[in-house]
Amino acid sequence: MFRKKFFQRVGETKIIPISIKIIAVFTVLLLLSNFATNTITLILSQKQIINLNNTIMVSRLKDLYSAAGNQYQIFSFNGERQDCIDALKNVSKKGFDLPKSFAAAVDRQGNILFEVYADGTETDEGQILQAKLSNSSGAGEVENETGSEGQDFTFFDKAALARMNEGFQDGVLDGSLNFDTEKGAYFGVYKYQEDWQCYFIRGESRADTTHSTFVVLALISVGIFILLVAFLIVGLKVFGKILSNVKSITSSLYQMQQNQKLETIDLSSAPNDDITYLAASFNSLSSTISNLLGIFQKFVSKDVVEKAYNEHQIRLEGKRRNLTILFSDIKSFTYRTETLGNDIIDLLNVHYDQVIHTVHENQGVIGSIIGDAILAIYGTNTSRKKSLEAVESAWKITRLTASLREKMTLRRLELEKQRSLTEAEENVFKAVLIDVGVGIDGGNVFYGNIGSSEHMTNTVIGDNVNSASRLEGLTRIYRLPVICSEYVKNEVEGFSDKYTFFEIDTVQVKGKTEGKKIFFPVCLDESGPELASKFELYEKALSFYYSGDWDKARKNFGECGLETAAVFLERMENLKAPAGWSGIWTMTTK
Repeated sequence: MFRKKFFQRVGETKIIPISIKIIAVFTVLLLLSNFATNTITLILSQKQIINLNNTIMVSRLKDLYSAAGNQYQIFSFNGERQDCIDALKNVSKKGFDLPKSFAAAVDRQGNILFEVYADGTETDEGQILQAKLSNSSGAGEVENETGSEGQDFTFFDKAALARMNEGFQDGVLDGSLNFDTEKGAYFGVYKYQEDWQCYFIRGESRADTTHSTFVVLALISVGIFILLVAFLIVGLKVFGKILSNVKSITSSLYQMQQNQKLETIDLSSAPNDDITYLAASFNSLSSTISNLLGIFQKFVSKDVVEKAYNEHQIRLEGKRRNLTILFSDIKSFTYRTETLGNDIIDLLNVHYDQVIHTVHENQGVIGSIIGDAILAIYGTNTSRKKSLEAVESAWKITRLTASLREKMTLRRLELEKQRSLTEAEENVFKAVLIDVGVGIDGGNVFYGNIGSSEHMTNTVIGDNVNSASRLEGLTRIYRLPVICSEYVKNEVEGFSDKYTFFEIDTVQVKGKTEGKKIFFPVCLDESGPELASKFELYEKALSFYYSGDWDKARKNFGECGLETAAVFLERMENLKAPAGWSGIWTMTTK
């Protein structure tokens, strides 16, 4: 005879029958009171600390901070620094609530402006200076931080000061703080005061919270009695709750059916039983399908994945849509490939990881990756701000590549401190300092799937796509990181005044029969007024250039101080405008 196994197993995991759980619940209820008591103790203790911190933050530190600003104004007027410090100490004392309350002002180097305790102990920079003078009377000079016998006059807790300074470097000027003083462990809050250039700190001794603990213990005694009664009532209802996860699972499945979207069931609070195992099996299948979708999405754009998921098929179809196209290309790619060999793949992956994330972050999709170039499409999600999103992406891509170059340069400097670089290493460093050009254009294009029933690809086709590529090529000629068309300029200006568009030239690119104005988008809040002044003179020169007055154009181009102006100075040389000059320059290369 075969012996029947009491537990089923999945691998090493036992599946516990619900009947066993029902029997076990009575035993568990007896243990719950102790567990709940400890939990309540922790919650009430934390609540006491939080309430105390809030009291300090909202009232006491606020009063001290306000007084600091007022006293600094008084000090600026009468020059009586010590009187102002004494006034701040008095304000601190008035705000003390507990026997060991503490307040201080400390600069970023740890030098103490003042420290004061509720028990009357206090010091300030004047008293510290006197102590230093006394200690160093025979030494001939006053030490900055310690006395002649090694006495430390700076803030006691150097680690806490370091944490405040780290926050300061990250732009965090206030917050909570755990620190030690000569009188023990403290907790409190701080805020940086710009006038005094000090951290103003308000704290309470952890020892002072002992009284609150006794209050909590009294509440727990009452709570235990209440819980004993409550658990008797809860026990009658527990059996009805044991199968509650079944309702949760069925609700999740119903919601997936309604949304036509496969998801996983939340089992974070589900019990370890056979019903949960059934739901976990479903989650495993769901995760497998989701992983396949994730892999699929890495090879095609997000909108195609979503359409395939919703319609359960992909068709050869497409239509004309109003989209914005961004084209980015790595400069001098041939040299980099010849220098790096197979390592160029690693460099491209580092670069594209940042670029693709930037495109997705700004609601764009990747149209194609062609070696060192990437084509991104904006507006497939019907966003009306597609051109603004493309310009934001262009500048983010430019900043990211500049950041990568800066990191590589710093790495080179570190190596040069140890030894000189070989010629091969010099070439490698030049090769990894990648730079990109970005061209942006937009308009009506074909967007959809082309190919055959056996193999198809999602693509975008049209004059504006080619134009974006040509504009990227012009970044090398005009020595600018980003160039866009008038279409992009007009659309961005319709939604935002963040960017100013400076006209660069009117060109007839190769393969086109008409001239096209090109623009350089600049955020003047980041670039500053100096650049705006240079471009103002540049556009004045451009106006003379268009009208055929090349003498005045040369003069203004030479004075504007922009690298782009060198293109026109080289183009005009010392010549006059040709007969029939239209202001349009015809490009002979792509």
